[in-house]
Amino acid sequence: MVGESLAGSVDLSAAAPFVAAALAFYFLVEQLSYHRKKGPLPGPSLVVPFLGSVAQMIRDPTGFWDAQAARARKSGVGLAADFLIGRFVVFIRDSELSHRVFANVRPDAFHLIGHPFGKKLFGDHNLIYMFGEDHKDLRRRIAPNFTPRALSTYAAIQQRVILAHLRRWLDRSADNGGKASPIRVPCRDMNLETSQTVFAGPYLSKEARERFERDYNLFNVGVMALPVDLPGFAFRRAREGVARLVGTLGVCARESKGRMRAGGEPECLVDYWMQETVREIDEAEKAGLPPPAHIDDEELGGFLFDFLFAAQDASTSSLCWAVSALDSHPDVLARVRAEVSSLWSPDSGEPITAEKIAEMKYTQAVAREVVRHRPPATLVPHIAGEEFQLTEWYTIPKGAIVFPSVYESSFQGFPDPDAFDPDRFFSDDRREDVVYRRNFLAFGAGAHQCVGQRYALNHLVLFMALFVSLVDFRRDRTDGCDEPVYMPTIVPRDGCSVYLKQRCAKFPSF
Repeated sequence: MVGESLAGSVDLSAAAPFVAAALAFYFLVEQLSYHRKKGPLPGPSLVVPFLGSVAQMIRDPTGFWDAQAARARKSGVGLAADFLIGRFVVFIRDSELSHRVFANVRPDAFHLIGHPFGKKLFGDHNLIYMFGEDHKDLRRRIAPNFTPRALSTYAAIQQRVILAHLRRWLDRSADNGGKASPIRVPCRDMNLETSQTVFAGPYLSKEARERFERDYNLFNVGVMALPVDLPGFAFRRAREGVARLVGTLGVCARESKGRMRAGGEPECLVDYWMQETVREIDEAEKAGLPPPAHIDDEELGGFLFDFLFAAQDASTSSLCWAVSALDSHPDVLARVRAEVSSLWSPDSGEPITAEKIAEMKYTQAVAREVVRHRPPATLVPHIAGEEFQLTEWYTIPKGAIVFPSVYESSFQGFPDPDAFDPDRFFSDDRREDVVYRRNFLAFGAGAHQCVGQRYALNHLVLFMALFVSLVDFRRDRTDGCDEPVYMPTIVPRDGCSVYLKQRCAKFPSF
């Protein structure tokens, strides 16, 4: 036994130099590969083997991306390079270069991924991974979900949910002795219920909604975690949660098909979608043609999850920034209150109609400025499917993860971009949304531009209209409270802590 132990020690000692040489060779090859891909771009001179800068990105994502933007700005080229978990990455600050990426989403150029490890996390049936005619056809069939009639249906639902949650916020504030409390999590909970009700309506039971909330929370945690796909890790729990969410939404699609085929009236987004889908299925069957693509329940569940993901955290971010901006700019708050009160009163007992929403021109301008000033999803990651010549002097290597920054674009072109100024969108003389439209990239651009942006802006307008009419509020301002942090979209560092008090004499009920 002693001899065997000594022999093992000798073997390990003999192997140690070879292991060290192999590691040194790997380190050298990785550094050389990184520098070859990096070329003239600014970036770290040395990278941690395999991991790169991932620890810094997870520990302080705001600081990490600010550093990328500073490198890109200081260099004057609008680009910066880095290395994350074995992948070379390119950060794009320049708006026109971001447009080059958005305009070239195709198999032989860029693939939209939504998250550096999105395909594994979101599953196979996902709108963001589609290309070409197949993608165009699906977007055409999604269009009925966002017609004026459909948006009017959603507006009534949105207001009922917002009103119920504002009532709870005020009750909690009263129970808490009027102390300030953060509204990020309450906004998230309100948005989750809004999304569930607008997208899936009557097809989610109370128990299903509770499971839904648990699984979506797992997903949120996993989005910000290390991508370790092993049992017990947050990323694996998130992936499993997404699979359950997609399954639940697939069941909703199946039940909606049945109700729409029976002649039911649409009550939610999936109904508007399935009404058109059922019609196309029946027409194809009568004509002896194969059924249209993308009608499988699980596929539809995956697409519905796309809508949920796009609406949920982005809206939470925008609602928090809207409250903070209104508190910081009393003149803007006064104008919003005056416009809303001229068109709607809590005493009416009726929700705000689609026609009244359309007349709230200044409040809409505030919503657009909130989204410009603090774009919720600051980055739109893509993978280079092949080498792509981005500029005359730089070619993005195949397999690189590319991060166009819509946040940085929002502060380019616009006069005095750091100022929160809704008149840039409201004033007929300025029309900065037209003049600088190529810098307004909060909803993306190109073939994958956000299909639900009108719904998202309506949600923000409705929230502000109800919030300023029903609630007196004051921000609990502390040093650094409005510094952006990633959760996973950007929100105020303190979670947007506010004092709340009922403003209206009688709380409305719809």
